[in-house]
Amino acid sequence: MRRALDTVVVFLLLPSVLAFTPLPAVDLAIGARGVATNDSTCLAIQQAISSASSVYYPSDPQYSQDIWHFMNSSIQYPKCTVEPGTVQDVSKIMKILANSTSPFAVKCGGHASNQGFSSTTGVLIAMTRFNKVIYHPETSTADIPTGVIWDDVYAALEPHGVNVVGGRVSGVGATGVTLGGGYSWLTNLYGLTVDSVTAFELVLPSGEVVEVTNDNKFRDLFFALKGGFNNFGIVTKFTLTTYPQGQIWAGLILYSGSHWDKLADATVDFQNSNTDPNANVLPSFNQYPNGTQVAAVLVFYNKPTAPPGLFDKFLNVPSISQNVTTRSFRDFILSIPSNAEAGFRGAFKGVSLAEFSPGILKTILAEIPTWSAYNGANSGVFVSYDMEPFLTSIPKHATPSAFPHDKFASPMNIYFAWTSPDSDGAQMQGIEQTAANIAAAAKAEGQDIDSLTLYPNYCLADTPLEKMYGNNVQRLKSIKEEYDPLNVMGRTGG
Repeated sequence: MRRALDTVVVFLLLPSVLAFTPLPAVDLAIGARGVATNDSTCLAIQQAISSASSVYYPSDPQYSQDIWHFMNSSIQYPKCTVEPGTVQDVSKIMKILANSTSPFAVKCGGHASNQGFSSTTGVLIAMTRFNKVIYHPETSTADIPTGVIWDDVYAALEPHGVNVVGGRVSGVGATGVTLGGGYSWLTNLYGLTVDSVTAFELVLPSGEVVEVTNDNKFRDLFFALKGGFNNFGIVTKFTLTTYPQGQIWAGLILYSGSHWDKLADATVDFQNSNTDPNANVLPSFNQYPNGTQVAAVLVFYNKPTAPPGLFDKFLNVPSISQNVTTRSFRDFILSIPSNAEAGFRGAFKGVSLAEFSPGILKTILAEIPTWSAYNGANSGVFVSYDMEPFLTSIPKHATPSAFPHDKFASPMNIYFAWTSPDSDGAQMQGIEQTAANIAAAAKAEGQDIDSLTLYPNYCLADTPLEKMYGNNVQRLKSIKEEYDPLNVMGRTGG
């Protein structure tokens, strides 16, 4: 549940460049009934849990499903995986882990981009069986269990004509997005996902199960969980405010690299001219080692028809293909299958900007060919630079949260994909350097980006806490010390 991607849009499905890397073979000593012979913690959990839950070992087919991650580089090989089926069993598991020295991790959708954030060499807790979304019309809220992906959430809510502020593509886990902040197609209207959370069900490191809200004695934990990931226990359910949802006008447009300059101009113009909170765009510029350049632009309007002229600068550029139409929100999400590009090694690196200016777009477009060549020379598959021009008014929706977002920042995400573990070091250096180049260009034109926090879900594992949480760091440390004095959750990595 540590960090999860919520904006991958480079699912271009080009057969010439997309290939899938199989999982490495697992070589562990296996005893009777598939039990890893050298791990007492797995055996203790297996003996303690009820029949609603299961423990799996490397010889079990379900083990491979449990450890799956969007990025191969995020995968580790645990002694066992555990699929708890009840909160009571999560409590038992937590108590056993707290009294052991075993590393462990908690996994929802498997889109965490950093190894160790939802993977482990110890005990992996896969929340798959926490999968029943419940809508409460009397309170206009929905209970979201932490084993679901956003597809499940939207499917459960669509018959009721409501929606939540959730993830932007298909296949992504609901929990990592939420615990990391949660930018959404509805963010211009309602803020981030954390701004519409009303409660968390949390299993503390002690094993105690508590309801965490802003109105009870756990209000400090309520603050901490809103962007603070799973540093404070295992979240088994969160409750979100729901909003009316009808049909939308939205879809994907693909363009060749010959039109990148026009798309950059359209992106700048949209950010500078749009004032409608129903409108959103997400342009992604992508290059492959063979030199192929493709831009993918997602356009979104939260009503059946977009106002005339609002998206014309994108629509008037000649495209390779497009599927923009009036449709349901869920249909739009399902048309963006992020898992289509799963199976590579990879990394995300975010940059927070004050604006997407013409100079910044020029810098970004100049960076791409250079770093695509670098990527390709190091077993690379593609590089992707994604821009997110939200309204400058979104801070008005911000609520007190671990991740401070009451000052406007335009997030952008850089994504490098590659195949060989031997390239990990070089690829990390490359993605760090290109992000630094863009940040330097922003500073050179007078943007005060040092005062902007980085979006946690786009951060590499070694990002300083102050870059994500600003002045909240000390408060978060104090909260953690109160509820996790033995640093049990520190053994989850990240």
